[in-house]
Amino acid sequence: MSEDLCLHLADEAATLELGRQLASVVGPGLVCLSGNLGAGKTCLVRGLLRGLGHEGRVKSPTYTLIEPYVTERLRVSHWDLYRLGSGDELDALGLREHDRADELLLVEWPERGEGRLDNADLSITIEHVAEGREVRLSSGSAAGERWLTALRAGRL
Repeated sequence: MSEDLCLHLADEAATLELGRQLASVVGPGLVCLSGNLGAGKTCLVRGLLRGLGHEGRVKSPTYTLIEPYVTERLRVSHWDLYRLGSGDELDALGLREHDRADELLLVEWPERGEGRLDNADLSITIEHVAEGREVRLSSGSAAGERWLTALRAGRL
């Protein structure tokens, strides 16, 4: 796998823009988003969904746990595992029944799944810094590698 892509995002607008750029390169698969509360995970998802053409509201699925979206190009499920009591609850939620070959799964707080998630095609870690956010994108599959390569080509 290639070297991680590390970016500094100055503000919310830059986070939304990164999401929009991701929308132009991703396909079906699993993207895991990690970071502290308020780091910008849902903001990045909002930018990605806007980039896929979704015009409606995009909210954090903290209480609903799952928010499905259908865009012209791609079905998307946005998962938030923050409130899981244990990884066993993933089975009850049906995450394993979602076909990564047919939809994009965006999972916030993947560590709460206690190792029950397959390797992510793309892992994104967001951290607050003094001015803005630091973002690290890591590929975990051939698909993730293609997405990172395309993102680099379009962004850098």
